Parts: sequence; C-alpha cells; structure tokens
Amino acid sequence: MGLNFLDLAVIVTYLAGVTLFGLCFRGKQRTLKDYFLADNAAPWWAISLSIVAAETSTLTIISVPALAYEKDFGFLQLVIGYLVGRIIVAFLFIPHYFSGELVTAYQLIERRFGQRLRSLTAGVFLVTRAAAEGVRVFAVAIVVRAAFASLLPGTNSFGRDVSAIAIVTLLTLAYTFKGGMAAVIWTDVVQLIVYLAGTVVALLVILHSVPGGWAAASAIAEHANKFRVFDMSWNLSTTYTFWSGLIGGAFLITASHGTDQLFVQRLLSARNERQAKIALLASGVAIFFQFSLFLLIGAMLFAYYKLFAPDMVFSRIDTIFPTFVVTHMPHGVSGLLIAAIVAAAMSNLSAALNSLSSTTIVDFYARIRPGSTEERRVQLSRTATIGWGVVLFGLALLARHGGKVLEMGLSIASVAYGSLLGVFLLGVLTKSATERGAITGMLFGLMFNLYLWRFTSVPFTWYVVFGSITTFLTGYGASFLVPRGGISRPNAEVAQVPPTASR
Repeated sequence: MGLNFLDLAVIVTYLAGVTLFGLCFRGKQRTLKDYFLADNAAPWWAISLSIVAAETSTLTIISVPALAYEKDFGFLQLVIGYLVGRIIVAFLFIPHYFSGELVTAYQLIERRFGQRLRSLTAGVFLVTRAAAEGVRVFAVAIVVRAAFASLLPGTNSFGRDVSAIAIVTLLTLAYTFKGGMAAVIWTDVVQLIVYLAGTVVALLVILHSVPGGWAAASAIAEHANKFRVFDMSWNLSTTYTFWSGLIGGAFLITASHGTDQLFVQRLLSARNERQAKIALLASGVAIFFQFSLFLLIGAMLFAYYKLFAPDMVFSRIDTIFPTFVVTHMPHGVSGLLIAAIVAAAMSNLSAALNSLSSTTIVDFYARIRPGSTEERRVQLSRTATIGWGVVLFGLALLARHGGKVLEMGLSIASVAYGSLLGVFLLGVLTKSATERGAITGMLFGLMFNLYLWRFTSVPFTWYVVFGSITTFLTGYGASFLVPRGGISRPNAEVAQVPPTASR
C-alpha cells in the first residue's frame, strides 16, 4: 500500500508540533543549573518517563521486534538485569550524587580522585557517547528509507538517508539549543506516550490481519518457540542467556544509569534524592512492559508473514516492522506511527546533545576558564550543542556501513561502560585507591574490552562485566604498586564546581 500524502501531512504536522512544543521552553535559562538541570523543577514521574525515552531510541523500536521475529523473547533476560541494575544505582550511586553540588557525573570523580581522572572519564564519555549516538541517529534513516520509498521512488537510498538524518538533527537542535534540559524532559514525555500508543495500534492491526486473531497468531508463534524467554546455558558466545542477561544487564545499567551523563543528568534534575530514586525505579517497571510490547510485535509479525509471505526480501532484519507499518497500516495511522518512531530519535538525540554539551562546558571549559561569567557559560553551552549536532550528523552517516543497529549501538557503549563503572566503583567502594591506580585500571579495562569487541566472539552483554572487574582489580592493585603522584581524596570537596549549580 505504501504511504500517501495524507501520511506525509501527518508526519510533517507532528514533527512541527513537537518542535514548537520544545521551543516553548526557550528563554528561561539564565544559569547552568537552569540549562542543564531544568532548575530541579521537573516532577519524578516526568523524569522517569524521560529515562525510559532515553533508553528507547528509534533503533530500539525497530530492532527489538526484529529480535523476536528472528529468534525469541530472550532479550527479556537482559531486561531483568536492567531492573537489578536500577536498584544498585538507586542505593549505591544516587546518594553520592546528591551529597554535593554536582552538574555532571564526572565531578564526583574529581572529588574522590582528582582533575586528571575527571578529564579522562569525561573524555571517554564524550567519545563513546557520540559514537553510540551516531548509530542511534542513523536508525531513523532505516525508517525513512522504508517509509518514503513509495513517495520518492526516484531518489537513492543514500540521498534519503542524508535527508532524514539532516531533518531530524536540525529539528532536534532547534528546541534543545533554546530549551535545554527542560525541553528535553517534557518533549520526551510527549513522544513516549505517542510512540507507545502507536505501537499498541500497530499490534491491534497485526492481530486483526491474521485470520483467527490472537488465538491463531499466538499458536503460530508458540509453535515456533517465539515466546521462549530463558536460556540457562553458560555459553559465552551466546548473546542472550539468563546469566548474561541477569549479570550483564545489571552491570550494563549500573554503568549507564550510574556513570553516563546522559542518564545521570536526568537524575540530578530531580527535586531531591528521594524523587531521583523513585524516578529511576519506576522507569524499570515501565521499561519491562515496553520491551515486552516490542517483542510481542515481533512475534506477531512472524505469525503474520508465516501466513502471508512478504512481497520482497528484507534487506536487513531491522526493516521488518517499519515496512509493515508503511504497507499495511491505515493511511493517517501509519503516518502518525512513522512520525512517532522518528520522534523517538529526536527524543534520544536531544538528550545526547544536552549531555555532551554539559560535559564539554562543565568538565572542561569551566575548569579552564574558572573566571568566566554564568552568562558566557550558558552561551557557550548552546554553541557546544550545535557543534555536537554536526558531529553526530557525520557519525550517523558513517554508521550506514554497520550491522544490526541495536547490537552495534549497545556494543560501542558497553566497551567504555566497563572501564567507567570500574573507576566509579573504586571511588565509592574503596578509600585506598589512588588516582594513578584508577587511571591505570581504567586504561587496562578499556583495552581489554576493545580486545573482546574486535577479536573475540564474546557478545556485548559481557563487556561491562569483564571490563569493570578488570578495571577495579587492576586499579586497586596498581594503587599499592604505582608510586603516588596524586592524593586519594575521599572526603575532599569538588574543585571548581560552578557556583550556580547549587540546589
């Protein structure tokens, strides 16, 4: 069937509406606290939904159904670990973040170790977050390529990819540049509600299209073992097992939500420590049901295409869900769902731009120019947002040559998460670890994970586990073997924290 101009009108109207809504928050930021922490005014439930939106980029929406279509519900084993990881972050990391006047996660590292390690951890975040986000932004091109093939048959795939990535980047920059974290959080809330509602509608359409409805579709999926969740094997070459999910997922979320500025910044935006904990734990419940919904979409698509063979061979497994939306959903509804999927990319991109900008200004510029005015810092924060937008646009184009976008994005992030988590654990769990020892451990952990990624068959689900353990043990041991060039400072205050970051 394909999209028609009604769908195109819905997409344009929706994207314009979201952008204008985000621009409503412009002009209210006078300090770094206003711009990067939304002045600590957002309620816990909005922050919770924003956390879920940050974990749910376009690549999640299109790749998780593909996992169930191709295999089974094994991905839920990783989500179980996600719940455990949130509990660890809530009670191990959040109290430390709210014990000082912090804007970024890496100021905590300076308070414990020193400026060099703060710069190293912040730098690793900037590089790996940008690389992983480039993959996420590219995912929107997959959707647009499938959506507009019928409307723009004469254009090649590269041209559609460039146009899609450029449009999403520019629209997101418009409100992130002006509105800061407040715009990020509240547009996240709107877009999360829309794309979840659209996904439910898609599920109902699939079930309506299968003769016999849910009973027939579920029977086909059950016969093919699509609903299987648990794999209790200890095979390290298998990506999704119970143990890699429980252990690897817990380590992954502890690293991402405990050390990644993309998530920590949302937690720091809460009104107080208690609300930050509630927001994080509530997001775990929401994320479990959300991923279950996406996997159910994939299983039902398998049943549908088992009865009605597709007219084309799918070029990549990630295109299955967007192709169904374009070819089988009612006009108008399909346009809204495509818009919602694209909006998920905008939601994630806005958060990445804001977190990359905050780390650039707070962890680097504010330390180099401690005498700069607050007005100057906010101005440069907006400039940094534009700069990172250009960088992510380029990285998204490079990601066209990668494999499955979900696992590629998680792999890139997991390589760095292991060493980052190891350093943070050294900081909060030990008092004898030194800065030089922690730096040594971090470099060893990062190199070890790079080796696992590039030269072994070990899946990404284990990278954070092995990387953090390597970093922690090497860093702890090196603290006693390497001469002390710096001072371990467990009780020192954060140096050069911007004065307006106070609550």
